[in-house]
Amino acid sequence: MQINIIFWSGTGNTQAMADFIKEGAESAGASATIKVVTQASAADLDCDVLCLGCPSMGAEVLEESEFEPYMISIEDSLKGKKLALFGSYGWGDGQWMREWDVRVKNAGAELVCESLIVNEMPAGDECKAFGAGLVK
Repeated sequence: MQINIIFWSGTGNTQAMADFIKEGAESAGASATIKVVTQASAADLDCDVLCLGCPSMGAEVLEESEFEPYMISIEDSLKGKKLALFGSYGWGDGQWMREWDVRVKNAGAELVCESLIVNEMPAGDECKAFGAGLVK
């Protein structure tokens, strides 16, 4: 099973989540690849599960200069795609993730699990369990 993890991180919290998720997925037997969103392309959608990570920015939105343009570029290709979402936040109540969940579902993606949101610094065990749970 191939899991591709694409993320953007400003403070390092979402990057730490991506690293832990990769570790959990690999411990469950998957092959996992991590890419910063600026290194990702539409070709990265060729996987069993696409795992996207972005923190809450501003008024609880996706990061606008790098991550949002990537989302726009792949949105029409998400139909039927197995997807998992994760991210960190420092304020608010997770509205950005709820809106992101709806957005990818409206694009036709299948969320394979409940999205993972973490306030501030992630706990490794929670993220590793999320990664292992992607392996089915």
